[in-house]
Amino acid sequence: MHELNFINYLKKTIKYKTDVICGIGDDAAVLKHTKNKHLLFASDMLVEGVHFSRNTKPIDIGWKAIAVNASDIAAMGGVPKYVVISAGLPERRALKVLKRILEGAKKACKKFNIQIVGGDTNKGKNLVIDVSIIGEVEKKCLTLRSGAKQGDFIFVTGELGKGKEKHLNFIPRLKEARTLVRNFKINSMIDISDGLFLDFYRIAEASRVGGVIYKSLIPLGEGAKMKNALSGGEDFELLFTLSIKEAKRLILYMARHKYPPVTLIGEVVLKSRGLNFVGDEGRVSKIRPKGYMHF
Repeated sequence: MHELNFINYLKKTIKYKTDVICGIGDDAAVLKHTKNKHLLFASDMLVEGVHFSRNTKPIDIGWKAIAVNASDIAAMGGVPKYVVISAGLPERRALKVLKRILEGAKKACKKFNIQIVGGDTNKGKNLVIDVSIIGEVEKKCLTLRSGAKQGDFIFVTGELGKGKEKHLNFIPRLKEARTLVRNFKINSMIDISDGLFLDFYRIAEASRVGGVIYKSLIPLGEGAKMKNALSGGEDFELLFTLSIKEAKRLILYMARHKYPPVTLIGEVVLKSRGLNFVGDEGRVSKIRPKGYMHF
């Protein structure tokens, strides 16, 4: 059972009370909060040998542990507020390593205006860092994976394909997300953590739509390979859809402000038309949910 199947299993077996707006299956859970805002609740775990190597600097691990969680809040259109950090690691030099991890986490929290409010430590064979994050979002700004509509244009922030190079010090697209959701009607959004194909597949499945992505439009980072952009993962850019009318407004806004850095890469179509990739010389192939999947 790979990760997608397990998530579908959880969605079928776990039931919610009425205070849960959105549960398993998005970048963060959405909970009732105040008259005008929802609470966002998410968790991301970093494991030695999977998300970083044994030689990775602890300060970089601390930064990434906060950044990947903040990126989940950005994908919902929200603002991160609080984190708790838990760690399991070998006893040898544990205190020194933990202090350096905390140094990196505190640096990220200061950068993104997040407060550390708790956590836990345990002895373990390999280093594991688990962060849970709480954020909030105005009800009118909440953006889910499930809102993509036929005729939407597909956009991505930044450049793709260099995730393996920048994953330890990337800046989550919090400012860009807030600019988008406060000024435009964004129908669906996700952060690209596991590869463009896999994360677009997640939007398509949640929204019950199809889509077309054009190779010639994908913004590759300098020196990056296309295969890394499509399925390499760890880019942590935002992938989002909006109507043609809103897309025109966004393009005009970019012309005036030279911001945010976004690129049109495709369009949403009927589910019956499937998920397609238009490559070299106009060759069309099917998009498979290929990217980084656990299990």
